[in-house]
Amino acid sequence: MSAGHLSRQFRAVYGESPYSYLMTRRIERAMTLLRRGDLSVTEVCFAVGCSSLGSFSTRFAELVGVPPSVYRLQSADTTAGIPACLARQATRPVRNREASSPTPKIA
Repeated sequence: MSAGHLSRQFRAVYGESPYSYLMTRRIERAMTLLRRGDLSVTEVCFAVGCSSLGSFSTRFAELVGVPPSVYRLQSADTTAGIPACLARQATRPVRNREASSPTPKIA
């Protein structure tokens, strides 16, 4: 299967490119590590597989709405006492197109 075909098929199934999907998963992991508070933003950047702190910070701010350093300060106690599986779901970043799409009405 060619890279282009894989990308088209992936987008058809998941609604986003493989790269965008991967970056979203990396940012979710970064959010978890930043809430823990024992790693610096630079350490988190490299721990999630990013090689550029600038690109990581820009992408993080696009998805989350605030830079990683601000997120770390604001969310330190946000999920205290909540099981990790629920905390991850509650803090999952919302992509711009998801936020702007109307919610389906249940009849």
